[in-house]
Amino acid sequence: MYKKIMIAIDGSNTAQRALEEAVNIANNYNAALHIVHCVTGDTGTDKSTGSQILEQAKSYVDAANLETSLLQADAVYGLTGIADSIAAAASDWGADLLAVGTSNRRGLERLYIGSVAEQLISKVDASVLLIRPQKG
Repeated sequence: MYKKIMIAIDGSNTAQRALEEAVNIANNYNAALHIVHCVTGDTGTDKSTGSQILEQAKSYVDAANLETSLLQADAVYGLTGIADSIAAAASDWGADLLAVGTSNRRGLERLYIGSVAEQLISKVDASVLLIRPQKG
């Protein structure tokens, strides 16, 4: 069913759990995995941190012997820019499934900041797998 699975990572524990789930699904479907990280700043430090996040994820995936590619995308503006960048990457690559961790924001914080995961649901043509934070 799935041949191209994209995983959006940000270095969080929830993103790591989403990566683990994406690897399991990719193994079950013999699918290619594409890892994307969106850089929100223009400094060399931001890009270096992004590269480290991608390399750590690739190391995890390499142990599973999956076909993997990496993409570091630049967000043009705020959280909407992150969602737009990830959605464009998923579309350009032709992803069948996008896996992403959620932040589990509540109340005013959620209303004010929003959720990249929620934005992705409306922007991506592929199926979207949301991984929630662990309780406790």
